[in-house]
Amino acid sequence: MLCLALGLLSIQLVNLQVLRHDELLAKARKNTRQTTIRLPMRGQIRDMRGNVLATSLGGKVVCADPTLLANHAVEVARALAPVLHTNEAYLLAKFKPQIRSVDKRLVTNSYAVLARRVSMEVWRDVTNTMANLEDLKPHQKMPPAQTNFLAAIRRRGIYSQEDQIRVYPRPTLGAHVVGYVDHEDIQAGVAGIEASYNKALTGVAGWRQTEIDFSHREMVPFRDQEVEAQDGLNVVLTIDSGLQYIVESELEDAMREHSPISVSCTVVRPATGEILAMSTLPSYDPNTPGLFPAEFLRNRNITDLAEPGSTFKIVVISAALNEHVARLSDSYDCGNGTFYFARRTLHDAHRHGTLTVEGIIAKSSNIGAAKVALKLGPERMYQYILGYGFGEPTGIPIPGEAQSILHKLTAEDRNKVAMVQIPMGQGIAVTPLQMVMAMSAMANQGRLMRPMLVNRLERNDGVVVARLQPEVIRQVVSPEAAREMVQALKSVVGPEGTAARMGLENYTTAGKTGTAQKVNRKGEGRGYSHDRYFSSFIGFFPADKPELCISVVLDEPKDGHMGSQVAAPVFKRIAQRAASYLNIPPDLQPAPRIRGTLAATGTGTGVGEAINPDPANREE
Repeated sequence: MLCLALGLLSIQLVNLQVLRHDELLAKARKNTRQTTIRLPMRGQIRDMRGNVLATSLGGKVVCADPTLLANHAVEVARALAPVLHTNEAYLLAKFKPQIRSVDKRLVTNSYAVLARRVSMEVWRDVTNTMANLEDLKPHQKMPPAQTNFLAAIRRRGIYSQEDQIRVYPRPTLGAHVVGYVDHEDIQAGVAGIEASYNKALTGVAGWRQTEIDFSHREMVPFRDQEVEAQDGLNVVLTIDSGLQYIVESELEDAMREHSPISVSCTVVRPATGEILAMSTLPSYDPNTPGLFPAEFLRNRNITDLAEPGSTFKIVVISAALNEHVARLSDSYDCGNGTFYFARRTLHDAHRHGTLTVEGIIAKSSNIGAAKVALKLGPERMYQYILGYGFGEPTGIPIPGEAQSILHKLTAEDRNKVAMVQIPMGQGIAVTPLQMVMAMSAMANQGRLMRPMLVNRLERNDGVVVARLQPEVIRQVVSPEAAREMVQALKSVVGPEGTAARMGLENYTTAGKTGTAQKVNRKGEGRGYSHDRYFSSFIGFFPADKPELCISVVLDEPKDGHMGSQVAAPVFKRIAQRAASYLNIPPDLQPAPRIRGTLAATGTGTGVGEAINPDPANREE
């Protein structure tokens, strides 16, 4: 019997030590070894001056162990519901044990998430509530086992894990540029810079491998590996928060005054392509994006396509100047407001007889622009449209950018209606960003720049990891042609231009108005609406050495719809405040006052206010 017992013991030892060695070793390691993933802190998003637009704070994931709470679920739920800002029914559902099969064994879950991204203050309230819960306090005559069980509930029934809270300290400022992260996963950017630079912001996770005892406490001497997490990089934008605030405050005034569907603005530094401000209203709070309608989350500067209207005239006229098929002094008969072509009738908003090319821009003549385009020809016009970046994304580093709607023009289109529609900004759909970059190219001696939103990536200690440089896409027109266009665009804000009185007092200003009828909705018939407009103004200053190019766009404004009436005044207010904020040196001397009026000194800006105090409303 002794030999039999020893034999059976030997067989069992062989089974455990040899045959089942790998299986039992894995189970032992699972029970005694623990690998903890150490998440990196998500990097900040800052403006060009270092102001924080997005940051991460330490937080907690509040969890529960249903196996411990089963008999006291109601009391705990009632106590924690107000602390976690939820309801008792939700917590009771979380406290209910869930039985599942693991390795052919029935296991009750000991992990249920109650709340994520809980602040440290709220977590302290949770622990205090559990510690002081009367129903979990032991009584004098209570058995030791029951006392220990209640102590375990207070200590481990509700526990926490490390988490992060993504915070946007200036809630709506630059919201469409900054973007937001996934509500369930802070390391997953959803929109804006948070999405496009998600990998750089996320960082690299670390880990800790160690031994634990039966109470799941770490035995520090047996710690094998510890790899520190590498926090995410900080993304420094080209956005200036001060300028962004100026833009957003003026857009809010425009929303109140004209009640459009939306109003958008982009401020660009023409020489580098840096975007100093970009805003769209209505906006949203990236701290709680789910509380806003989907259309509020859209950055309309890059997502919305619309016919640009007369701002598109700059493309055709600059192309004709560059190809030497027209000069600013050349004259064109504008037919007193009527021009028949391809069995269609083209109209001007005001009747014009003979206009120079400069006058065509100043008075925004559709007929004049169409006749210049006919002289240029369809193939060359199409090539310049592509040259200015239409037909492809600008490459701005935020997701969601739309492409233009553009039909190829060939020699066969010379006598088609597209030849007179496109020069006036019809039959083509572009984004506001594409238009402002095209105008910036005009201001930048004909060089089209890639729009920049990110200046550099840097670590928390200030070490710059990567610095982005301005990128020239192409030379669209010659510097000479660009200078001629600047001269023509100055006349738009002059006494006889469509945006008279919209120039700045101490700066020469150049720009172009745009008023585009919107296409009829489905069921309204073919053609264009007579009461819905896309109104815009794009301008830059100082005109001969531009510092800023500003685009203002209103979609279906009320109480006026002409670009000169609704968009140009917004441009002027933004430009004046921006010039003061950035301390841009004036290039005009202030006009001396004579008997309460301005004396006419210089040209282009402000002068028309003294000479023609109430000019006629001239618009395309």
